[in-house]
Amino acid sequence: MKIARPLLAALLLSACAAPNGKQDVSASEAAQSAADAAASQTSEAAPEAVDATAWTKGAMVAAANPEAVEAGLEMLRKGGTAVDAAIAVHAALGLVEPESSGIGGGGFMVYYDHASDEITVFDGRERAPAAATPEYFMKDGEVMDYISSWQSGRSVGVPGAVALYKSAHDAAGKLDWDELFQPAIKLAEDGFVVERKLAATLASDRLQQYVRLDDLPESSAYFYPDGVPLAEGAIKTNPAYAETLKRVATEGPAAFYSGEIAESIAYAVSHDPSLPGAMTVEDLANYEVAVRPALCGVEPDGYKVCSAPPPSSGGVTQNMILGLYDRLKPTSEEDATEEGFLKAFVDAQRLTYADRDHYVADADFVPVPAAELIDPTYLDVRATEVFAPDEHATPGDPGIALGRGPMRQMWGEDPTDHRPGTTHFSIIDPYGNAVSMTMTVESAFGNSVMVHGFVLNNQLTDFSREPTKGGKPVANAVAGNKRPRSSMSPTLVFDPDGDLFMVTGSPGGNSIVAYVAKTLVGVLEWGKSAQESIDLPNIIARGDVVGVEVDREGGPEAAEALREMGYNVEERQGENSGLHVIIVREDGLEGGADPRRDGVARALE
Repeated sequence: MKIARPLLAALLLSACAAPNGKQDVSASEAAQSAADAAASQTSEAAPEAVDATAWTKGAMVAAANPEAVEAGLEMLRKGGTAVDAAIAVHAALGLVEPESSGIGGGGFMVYYDHASDEITVFDGRERAPAAATPEYFMKDGEVMDYISSWQSGRSVGVPGAVALYKSAHDAAGKLDWDELFQPAIKLAEDGFVVERKLAATLASDRLQQYVRLDDLPESSAYFYPDGVPLAEGAIKTNPAYAETLKRVATEGPAAFYSGEIAESIAYAVSHDPSLPGAMTVEDLANYEVAVRPALCGVEPDGYKVCSAPPPSSGGVTQNMILGLYDRLKPTSEEDATEEGFLKAFVDAQRLTYADRDHYVADADFVPVPAAELIDPTYLDVRATEVFAPDEHATPGDPGIALGRGPMRQMWGEDPTDHRPGTTHFSIIDPYGNAVSMTMTVESAFGNSVMVHGFVLNNQLTDFSREPTKGGKPVANAVAGNKRPRSSMSPTLVFDPDGDLFMVTGSPGGNSIVAYVAKTLVGVLEWGKSAQESIDLPNIIARGDVVGVEVDREGGPEAAEALREMGYNVEERQGENSGLHVIIVREDGLEGGADPRRDGVARALE
């Protein structure tokens, strides 16, 4: 029997919701705008060469900055696809949100082509230099500490963003390549408004305590003019970034991966005053995007959830959490307490994180049992291995994936943290194509080094700095040309009829897994709207500690309920999610943007 799926009344901010997101919800302003846009779509937005009549829901862009959203909408107005819009959005974000992403980093794009009904993952994850070894973060026989590793040339991976742009554009772009960069170039030349998040990050005493941003000549002059951090509301130009984008627009990716820009990147990495890295111009010239099939699972109610496969954690973790939640939730009216649903969500996360930390890495280098981990038969067994809240030693124990029992003995545990210097955006275009794209420079402002107007990533700290644990090799250890494991989870959801239903994703380091799962459970299980699911307090259950965001409505009540159930609760403030969600409803598109950042969700009008 179907039952309502509430969490805590205060946490959900409403009464019990109907299952599977089928509850009638009033559309947000963005959703209403989308419906209006769908009704008034013109041939200007959909060229005659493309039959857009099969898609009547409209178009929308949801991203972490209004200027970046407008850049994407501009591409859609010109007849571009979701891929065209995504490139314009990210090029702009690299300017207005440099603490989170940019062309000096990389990430993952999950693309849905409406006409062919196909899903493709473009893996633009950074790679380690060819000369990197498992001992890359070892010094004098000891594992380097995180700060020393982060603020060094040793942390920089070969950037994948520009190559990802080109690979995706070749496959699914419509507009001319150079057109995609014009909004960001104009912003860089004319100036952009410094938003709240960038200003607050630069002014943070904690940031300045750990990073070199205000010490290195180029980054200090840019972010701390006259020794003072950029202030909210200031107008800032970046002529160096404009010139870089002009060259990429004119010459293509070769302008980035060879010649002056590539030489500058390699020199900055290999001559870093803190600790040089091994990157060469050959590493940049040899970078390749990996085009992969999405990793999809079908939930019991018929919804298909698709995300990026390893080295991303998305496909594994989002399907595991949903599948385990379905098996752990209360199944009868008399057992259906609010605490029971909350406990199921927490336990599903703990089991999933344990498996993810043990098994997920770059599958081009090590065997990863991704399909086995989301297999229903495995989930049936794994759901019986719930950890008692007071058994603090057991939450890190992985399950034995089907047919891969020896793998548990093969690998050592890898609890590596992934830091929250990341952004996510969701796009649906007038043709029904969709992009879920998560991009990153790893920690805030990457490794602090700035070249040609953009910051370099510190992505290699997503590898395990310790190559062995308990005498066993770690699956996510460093290797030449290997991609580090990622928490990024750009996700698409399809309804039981196979139609696009939801686009979601978030930044947030290793907490991305929990942030994105919150929106999936919130919408599919608790019947929430896009914005309501985003606004729920974040709850992260990795290991024996359950982090609860208590400065959001419902957070204190959730923390107290979990504490009473025996969980080791850590009350948190300032959670760094940046969820951007689009849901396809009967009357159009419904969007939501995370109030924890500066984003918006806007429909094409």
